[in-house]
Amino acid sequence: MSTRHGSKPDTEENRLLADNVHPADWVNPEPAGRYNLVVIGAGTAGLVCAAGAAALGGKVALIERGFMGGDCLNVGCVPSKGFLRGARAAFDARFGARFGVTGGEGTVGDFSAAMARMRTLRAGLSGHDAARRFRDELGVDVFFGGGRFTGADRIEVAGATLFFARAAVCTGARAAAPAIPGLAEAGYLTNETVFSLTEMPRRLAVIGGGPIGCELAQGFARFGARVHLIEHGRRLLPRDDADASSLMLRAFLREEIEVHLETGVTSVEARASGKVLHLERAGRPFALEVDAILVGAGRAPNVEGMGLDLAGVGYDREGVQVDDTLRTSNPRIYAAGDVCSRLRFTHTADAQARIVIANALFMGRRRNSALTVPWCTYTDPEVAHVGLTEADALFRGVAMDTLTIPLADVDRAVLDGEEEGFARVHLKKGGDTILGATIVARHAGEMIGEVALAISSGLGLTAIGNTIHPYPTQAEVLKKLADLHQRRWLTPLVQRLLRAWLSWRRKW
Repeated sequence: MSTRHGSKPDTEENRLLADNVHPADWVNPEPAGRYNLVVIGAGTAGLVCAAGAAALGGKVALIERGFMGGDCLNVGCVPSKGFLRGARAAFDARFGARFGVTGGEGTVGDFSAAMARMRTLRAGLSGHDAARRFRDELGVDVFFGGGRFTGADRIEVAGATLFFARAAVCTGARAAAPAIPGLAEAGYLTNETVFSLTEMPRRLAVIGGGPIGCELAQGFARFGARVHLIEHGRRLLPRDDADASSLMLRAFLREEIEVHLETGVTSVEARASGKVLHLERAGRPFALEVDAILVGAGRAPNVEGMGLDLAGVGYDREGVQVDDTLRTSNPRIYAAGDVCSRLRFTHTADAQARIVIANALFMGRRRNSALTVPWCTYTDPEVAHVGLTEADALFRGVAMDTLTIPLADVDRAVLDGEEEGFARVHLKKGGDTILGATIVARHAGEMIGEVALAISSGLGLTAIGNTIHPYPTQAEVLKKLADLHQRRWLTPLVQRLLRAWLSWRRKW
């Protein structure tokens, strides 16, 4: 369930946002006798569960203690991508000379204006997740307040008791901060607070080299902040392809982001001149002073304070425990989204919510393990992935063939000046079954869906090769991968046989 950080600062756009997703004058309805489905948490998973179940004729209640829309709308996907688009525009303006566009070399992005634009767009998009829409158009009983199970088939919210045939726990996750001495006292930002800024910190330390840390580090640097990115591991984006991580490191260094790999933060202290981080790398201590600290080092599931024990729902520090049908230890209660998922993405929450609707309400047997889940980190270039990585295959002992095409071999990428990147596909050894793929390109997130479709539909790389791709596009790199795969079968023996055949055909 979301917090109210999305309402800061107090602007017209944020007042509109709040009026949509947590109206100040909202009056909770009288509970129905018994609901087909009670959903706790109105983030992506909860909204999809509630809307889908109501559309199919169910009597549905939706409980939210903060802002409807969850992290994605309020403090996640929507504000971050709005912010990053402004950062990209500033970057492009500054480096337009190579395209024959001069005069932008001294361009500095207007951080405050970009954040105002983001807030305006977020407020406009919030109408889709609005409480009144769910009540008036979809027929959902919307309750604001902290929901708490009081038994195996009931939940209490704002003094009212709701009885259910089935329930869905969709309470999401929150930003987690490492236990660093002095960090809390010095103060820090997370994704839940950073989008409330109206002025840019001149010096910024980002703790964590995962997707959130990398996206925001690059965004702030492009607006002119001096950024230090601190990662305790050996590389950025540790869950992604190693070559993609290396490429991002080169891009960050080129953009003058100070990257500190294999570096730990031992303590933080606040001084009059700024916040001082005491760091250690290879046993050598050093310090750096900044104006603000942004923590992007993981997330923790929201499982506290809901009476899960009273409902007989098992959970641990990783979240609510579910089986492959997303059912909890209480057969009446299911879960979806970040509160129970290893892959904490908005699109995963959406897909899991659809599984819950089918299984909880219609006795379906849809499996979470059957999902093919792509993901994308929205740096520039983007890093998109689906399926197995090389590390995954090695760990599982899966034999595979790997093919790679650099974007420098793709005409459109060259014309766009976006040659830095690649497409890589992992195939089942000796065949064309796609086990996984990584694309690094400026719009990789728009391209990975074709590979995800092939995997989920049981189509091999040959099917992609047989599909006509418009020229010139960067997505043509996928067809080039398929062509490369086909050429591998053109062995010397096959070439000799073809030459013999064609020589014979010339006689006719």
